[in-house]
Formats: sequence, C-alpha cells, structure tokens
Amino acid sequence: MRKTIINLIAALFVLTSAQAQRVTGTIKDQQGKGLEKSTVSLLRAKDSFVLKLAVTNDDGKFDLTANPGNYLLNVSHVGYTPYYTKPFELSGSGDVDLGNLEMSKLSANLQGVTVTAQRPMVEVKADKMIVNVEGTINSVGNDALELLRKAPGVMVDKDDNLSLAGKNGVQIYIDGKPSPLSGADLANFLKTLQSSQIDAFEIITNPSAKYEAAGNAGIINIRLKKNKSYGTNGSVSLGYNIGSFPKYNGGINFNHRNKHFNLFGNYNYNNGLSANSFTLRREQFDTIFQQTNTMRFKNNSHAFKTGIDFFLGQKSTIGGMVYGNVAKNEFNSAGPMYIIYEPTNTLDRILEASSQNKMDRTNINTNINYRYAVPGGTELNIDADYGFFNIRSNQMQPNHYYNADHTVLLSSSVYNMIAPTDIDLLSTKVDYERNFKGGRLGIGGKIAFVKTDNDFQRYNVYSSSKILDTLKSNRFEYKENINALYVNYNKTLKGWVVQFGLRAENTHSRGTSTGFKEVNNTMIPFDSTFERDYTDIFPSAAITFNKNPKSQWNLTYSRRIDRPAYQDLNPFEFKLNEYTFMKGNTELKPQYTNSIGLTHTYKFKLNTTLNYSHVKDIFSQIPDTTEKTKAFLTKKNLATQDIVSLNISYPFQYKWYSFFANLNTYYSHYTADFGGGDRNIDQDVYAMTFYMQNSAKFCKTWTAELSGWYSSPSLWQGVFKSDQMYGIDGGVQKQLFKGKATMKLSVSDIFNTMKWGGESNFAGAHSQANGKWESRQFKVNFTYRFGSNQVKAARQRATGLDDESKRANSGGGGQGGVGQ
Repeated sequence: MRKTIINLIAALFVLTSAQAQRVTGTIKDQQGKGLEKSTVSLLRAKDSFVLKLAVTNDDGKFDLTANPGNYLLNVSHVGYTPYYTKPFELSGSGDVDLGNLEMSKLSANLQGVTVTAQRPMVEVKADKMIVNVEGTINSVGNDALELLRKAPGVMVDKDDNLSLAGKNGVQIYIDGKPSPLSGADLANFLKTLQSSQIDAFEIITNPSAKYEAAGNAGIINIRLKKNKSYGTNGSVSLGYNIGSFPKYNGGINFNHRNKHFNLFGNYNYNNGLSANSFTLRREQFDTIFQQTNTMRFKNNSHAFKTGIDFFLGQKSTIGGMVYGNVAKNEFNSAGPMYIIYEPTNTLDRILEASSQNKMDRTNINTNINYRYAVPGGTELNIDADYGFFNIRSNQMQPNHYYNADHTVLLSSSVYNMIAPTDIDLLSTKVDYERNFKGGRLGIGGKIAFVKTDNDFQRYNVYSSSKILDTLKSNRFEYKENINALYVNYNKTLKGWVVQFGLRAENTHSRGTSTGFKEVNNTMIPFDSTFERDYTDIFPSAAITFNKNPKSQWNLTYSRRIDRPAYQDLNPFEFKLNEYTFMKGNTELKPQYTNSIGLTHTYKFKLNTTLNYSHVKDIFSQIPDTTEKTKAFLTKKNLATQDIVSLNISYPFQYKWYSFFANLNTYYSHYTADFGGGDRNIDQDVYAMTFYMQNSAKFCKTWTAELSGWYSSPSLWQGVFKSDQMYGIDGGVQKQLFKGKATMKLSVSDIFNTMKWGGESNFAGAHSQANGKWESRQFKVNFTYRFGSNQVKAARQRATGLDDESKRANSGGGGQGGVGQ
C-alpha cells in the first residue's frame, strides 16, 4: 500500500519537475574562507518575491533547484553586509554554478543598530504549526488557556480539557519539557501563565521518535520568552483588563550577553478576579436535578525565570536555569439545586451547596545542561532536570436542605476537604547527532522518575468543632519510572527527504491507595495497591517530496501512547456535592494511537493536511449512576475512536495588509460497550473549527487587528454532545518613543457570544448543561524596551520542540521553502 501511494505521488510531479535546474555556488568572506550557515534566498527577478531558502554547509556551499525563469540571489550572514547577485536566467537545460560570492563585513560597529522584524501570527511548516503570541494585539491580557482556546485546531471543553483536531490526549510542554499536570491541575496552571510570558505555541501532530511517545493528539509546546539580543537590555510592561471585574498584570525582562556568558531573567505578576456561570439539568430515575451556579476565580500569581550560559569556546556551552510559578488562588461557587419529583413535576426540596476552595500552588524547576557542537557535524546535548509541584487545597462545602418554599431548613451537612498534593520529578536526557551515510543520524535516551503524594482529608464540620471522617479520607501515593531509547535518521535524496525512527519506552508504575473501611461495625485499614510494568515500541516515519519547491508533499506516520493521569487511577470516591462523586479507576489502561498524515504545501503558503488516526482504549469521562438518584464521574477506556481530519491554512500579505485563515474539519467515531442498552456508546460526529486574523498597518506607527474563531457542534469525551461556540476580537497598537514603547488596546469577544452548552445520555442519566465565562474584556497594555538592540543569535538547546526544529532543518535540505 505504501509503495502504491509513493508511486502515485511521484507520478503527480513528473511533468512539473522534469525541467528543474540546480543553482550552486560558494559564499566566502574577504579572506576567501567559506561562510557556513549563511542564508541564501532565491528571489523572483521581477518583484524580488522569495521562492526558496537554503543554508550553506561547512565550506560555504549551497545547492538549490528551480524551474526555468529569471532569478537573483540574496545572501545574509550575521555581521556582514547583505549581498545581492545580478539577475540570471534558467533556460531549462544544464545546471548553473554562480561560483564564489564574496561578502564584506559591516564597515562600522553594530552598536546602536536596531533590527526590527514582524513575525506572522501563524507559521505553518512541514512538521509543525507555530502560533507567535508576542506582538499580537489580541493576545494581550489573556492567559495561556484562553490563548489556546483560539489556537488553530485546538478545542477546550467545559471542564477545560484540551483536544487537538478532535483528539484528546494533548501533551503540554513548557520550554521543551513535558508537564506532569493534567485535568483541573493543568488548567489552573495554564491560567497562571500570562500572555506577557509567552513567546509562541508550537503545535505538532505527528512527532518523530526523538520526542517522548506521550500525547496521542500530539504536542503543544509553550515557548516562554528569552531575550536574544547582545549587550544589556530588557523591557517592562504593565497591563489592565476589565470585564465583570478588574485584572492587573505586569512584568520585567532582563538580559546581558557578551562573548563569554549570557545572563537572563524575567518576572511576571498577575492579579485578577474572574466570573463564570453554570447551569445543569439532570434527569435520573424519577428525579430531576436543576442546578444554577455562579463562580468566582481569584488569581494572584508570580512567575519567574532566570539562568546563565557560559560559552566555553566556539563548540561548548554549559548553563543552568531556574524557573517556576507561585500562585494563591481562590475559587468560590454558590447557587441552588432544585430537586424535583419527575412523575408529578413537583418541587420536593432545595439544596443550597456553596463551596469555597483556597489553593496555594508552588512549582520550581531547575535545569543543568551541556552542549558540544561542531557546525554541520557532531552535536551532543545533555540535560539534567529536577522539579517539584506543591499544591495545597482547602475546601469548605456546606450543604443546606430547605423545603420547597425555602422557608424551613430541613437538614445540613458541612464538609471541609484538605488535600495537599506533592509531585517530584527527576530526569536525565542525552541526545547525540552526527553525519552518517550522507544523512543525519540521531540517537539518545532519557531516564525519568515521577513521585506523587495526595493526602485527601475530609472533615465533618459541626458548630464548634470538626472531626476527621476516616471512611471518606484517603491517601494516594504513586511512583512512575520511564526509561527510553531512540534512534532517528534522515537523509536528503534527489527531490526527496526521508526520515524514520524508532523509540522504545519501558514504564514501571506503582500506586497505593490507603485509608479505612467499615467491616461488621469495625474500622479496619485497607490498602489498594496496583503495579504495572510494560514496554512499548513506537515507530515513526516521514517522506517529503520536494523536487518542485512550489508544490511539496509530506507523508508522516507515528505511534503514540497516553498514560492515565495519576489521580484518575485512585479508586477512592471524592464528593463534589451530596449527589455527585468523582471516582478513580485502577483498571484504567494506557491509550494507543496510530496516526498517518499527508500534507501538501503549494507556493510555500497554502497548506493542506489529511490525517487519519485510530485510537485504542481511548480515555473517556463517563457519568455513571449509583443508588438510583446519585451519580459519579469516572474515567474508563472506550473501545476505539476513529478520526479523519482535514486541515487547510493560508497566509496572505499585500503591503500594509496581512491575513491568515485556518480551517480544520474532522469526522470522529466512538464505540464502547459497558453492558448494552443505555450503557452502550456508538456515536459519531462531523465537526469543524475555523480561525481567521486580519492585520492592517497604517500611519507608520499604527496597527489594527480583527480576529475570530468558530467551533461547530462536536463530541467531548465521547459522550457529551456540545453546542457551537464562536467569538470575535479586535484591537489597535501604537508604537511610541521611536519604537522603544508599544501601547495596545483590545476588546475580546466583542459581541459577548462565547458560551458553551451540550447534553449527554448514558446509563439512565440524561444531562443538559451550559455555561458562560467572563470572555468580553477591555484590555490595555504598555511595554517599554530599554538597552541595546543588537541582534545576536540565541543559544539553541536540544530539548523538546526546539530540537526537532533543528533536526528538520539540518536533515531536510531545501524542503519547507520560506517557512524554514
């Protein structure tokens, strides 16, 4: 089958590529030495439109292919005057050797020279999509979760779970390192990351073997800002948002770089109160539960990052970094639940169940790294990391029952839940690359340890005291060790780029849930311990056909895994209110995904990707039933999910106006059988998401943006049918003080349309829910930049997606066009 596909793709390009010619040459300095890593741009002669990019090798040589026509070359290198060739013609016969092209050093010191570049909002490359946050007007004042909600192909459901192109199991990375958090803990952490901290999102759906195998939907890497300039410089920023409540944010960024070391750091502060609303109607057995809640989330967070790199000559760099986040959050929820006897539609009683949860979160991470690199040759990267999360939760939940007239208090139950959670992470990672058999060979490995400890203490609260409820309290300890080895190889052939890899991961995990249970009126301790040990192989492959640079094809395949979240394995029941529980599942197995994708890039702009994925044992949050009128939520493995997606993106720019549009459509089919009848799942959906941004620059210092997104009805977690969602943002930006300062004004969700809703029907429980958050806000932000503006290439570390970008560039030759 694969051979047939390859032959069909090749046949499509025979006519268009038959007349392609090679353009070669050598870039040298004034002493006649070849300049490695110079950027060579092939321009169309009539309008200087960039058609293709290449990078020179160790000897300064470059090699491009092009169809007949009139062209010229532009060559750039840091510290040298840009070089342009005279126009030349390709007639369709014979290769063209432009010989030696000599570049001259800049005649004056670069001190005081300012280089300004405008990055597009979204860059689409062969292996990933990059959403550039910095500099985008409508991103100001948003947190990471809100920004991801609007990212192309990304969806955030009612419980703040992330999915990508219709698939859950998205793996979140921070600066190239996977986050151990999931579910509500991950959502709350993302809410503490502000747009002022974020440089870009990197979205990759079919990662190579160099990546960790976790994340069946792919990886989203949140790349935090790091100053890339030479000298001493930095910036300060202040921001204010107002919706239902005011919000404040500010930050400072500092960098000092010379030829011996680079010292950098930043700090960001955020303080604000946000409002949400929520309604739920659940019909179960003979009872209707009608619930309305108003929620307030108060965030007070401090984020920091500091580090130093020492340059040990031209080949070696050693560095260290400390970064983290400290937050004090408070979540309050209040509202009545009307309990109705369904046969007569009679209100039986009213439950007033408010909740106050105070949460302290501390995350500190440390990194020590070493890099040895010979340009164009051997490269070794070693990273050692240690990090910890301390999460402290103190929740007070009173439950007061009133009669139907709300005049008589029938009964009360007040609970106090104290739940400290500690997560420790330790990992060592080694990556080695070298040239091999005309291509690039990479091998590496990683050893990672994770330890979590969650001590859930529930107290029954009385007027003068509180007593620990040992039957409802529980301690869950979990340890996990993952050992991984990989090999990856890519090679450029004539008109082709091939890449294949294999990753092996061994996982050993042990979970222990301890507490007390009652047997014959006697309290005895219990220990629910489970242990697993398994090894998996994860192949990956990619074939790029780029003989015709204006029409390139890329075929990719990968196998992925998603392991259960730590708390989802805890068999203990956690009470949300008197009628709703959450319960873990020790039988929850990893889910596995096989995914294949075909991408076509036309004229370096129009990108079309068709992807098919089959997910085995997919996770789903199931609303199950117990004791007739009570319900509990638990994670289970559905049998399968099959999903076919089509993604189309196109950027356009003409002088002062730019435009970007992304359309993602998909078909998804979920199947599972938990006992037949109303416990059987067989649901499918056709869905789409659309994102668009318009940007216009006028009067030299003014820029305006208008962006919008739409998400059609879809399926969340396999059982919840969601309604459509959409919103429009707008804003303007003004450059001040000769470009040293920027003022941004914006309004998010201008027409206040962003809300969610949907329904589920499983195991005799029919639920309808909808909600709204404080999406419409007016935002103002001021940023001032100080110090030197000299551009200096930033150090690239072989971690996470930054590594993969470097791998693709070194192994892909001329593939990817302008995007590379």
